Amino acid sequence: MKMKSHQASKKEESKYLREDKAILIKGSVIATIIALIPFIFSIHESVPNKKTWSTFLFTYESAYFEDAQVAMWTLTGKLIPLVLLFIWFFTCRHWWYHVLLIPIFMYIRQIISMFSNEDVLDNQEMVYMLPAMAIIIPTIYLIRARMFNKMINASKTLEQLEDEFKMSPKNIWQKIKQYF
Repeated sequence: MKMKSHQASKKEESKYLREDKAILIKGSVIATIIALIPFIFSIHESVPNKKTWSTFLFTYESAYFEDAQVAMWTLTGKLIPLVLLFIWFFTCRHWWYHVLLIPIFMYIRQIISMFSNEDVLDNQEMVYMLPAMAIIIPTIYLIRARMFNKMINASKTLEQLEDEFKMSPKNIWQKIKQYF
């Protein structure tokens, strides 16, 4: 009897050790990405001031921009906030984190329009954002209304209600699958 409880406690301790290690690794990766942001932003300085940029992987022909360096500067100016928003979205523990999808979709749309060589960059974004906003904003409002309704009818604090409405998948893939 005592041997079984000792083995069970060892297994439980091992489980917590693995979870702590995974949290430490994830946190280290996120911190490293955030710390590298200034270096990622300066990547555009290594791109030549020419219309065509050829590397051993690809050749980029700048159609809309005056040269490839300006195109890379524009791309990093959109990619860096997108990466930071993804990090915020996947690590946020508040009930309203779904609203972060709106600027995420906006930056994705801007990057796509940048590579599709559209003549008008960053214009008419609201037209493309309306479907996402039409779903996300009412959903956030309904969650908020349910929270305040429960808060009025119950003796729970706002933090307890946030925890109740929080969707906490175990990993990133489960969080992504939650939306599709």
